[in-house]
Amino acid sequence: MTKTNSSWQSPSPRVTVVVLTWNGKRLTLECLESLAKLTYDNIDIVVVDNASTDGTADAISDVYGDRVTVIVNDANLGFAGGNNVGIQHALSAGAEYILLLNNDTLVDPGMAGALADALSGSADIGIVGPKIYYASPPDQIWYAGGRINLARGTARHIGIRETDTGQYDTVKDVDYVTGCALMARREVIERIGFLDTAFEAYYEDADFCMRARQAGYRIIYVPAGRVWHRISSSTGGQLSTKKISLKLGSTWTFFRRYASLHHWITMPFFFAADVVRILWLAATGRIRDSGSTGG
Repeated sequence: MTKTNSSWQSPSPRVTVVVLTWNGKRLTLECLESLAKLTYDNIDIVVVDNASTDGTADAISDVYGDRVTVIVNDANLGFAGGNNVGIQHALSAGAEYILLLNNDTLVDPGMAGALADALSGSADIGIVGPKIYYASPPDQIWYAGGRINLARGTARHIGIRETDTGQYDTVKDVDYVTGCALMARREVIERIGFLDTAFEAYYEDADFCMRARQAGYRIIYVPAGRVWHRISSSTGGQLSTKKISLKLGSTWTFFRRYASLHHWITMPFFFAADVVRILWLAATGRIRDSGSTGG
């Protein structure tokens, strides 16, 4: 999996991909299989296992040996905490660019190169993200950039559930890149810090990007990079009441941190409307009380 050339052979910045997993052996192995086809010539793969009990770490070692670094946490540290372990390892190993990638994804062979090229294009670009599709149907968009509206208390994926007809094929500045597939310069992390574990689930990526923007970095959407996310297009993958509760809590933490006084004139009304919408979904059985977050 690791395809590292010496510096005199390759001018490409060193990229470390951090894949976080928790009891996701099959998905993680399939993700790694797609990563093995990346065409980028200076890349390392690190899997951080959030204390799985399904044999994930052993299965990866059996298939990939020392081509993939596996770090096993003693406990489930959640999304932010688990990824931070991988980020720290990547920094210590000399990574110039760090790509956080969900284990329930499949990547296009040119994805890492497209993102690295975009980061290399300008020193003020700090974070980049690819176009992300649902796995089924594979031409339906899940993420084509992110917008934050402080007055409404929302952070939304651009293009979600739209069929891709090329309408989002332009590189552009965005408010945030989803942590599903996020590449950052090491200097950004050294300057603003790691993912904030105050967010138990959700919004840690938006918070990270907000801190980067406040430090003067641009956040860029790169449509030439392509990823497929294996979640349901009809539900967005957010079905359990536990996940909804976590998301509402993180929403409150995020907007309390970044919203100005004048935003609070309108935001509570939109936040309340969102709570009502969620309660209606639960009452009509469209949200089921099962499942758990694993980071």
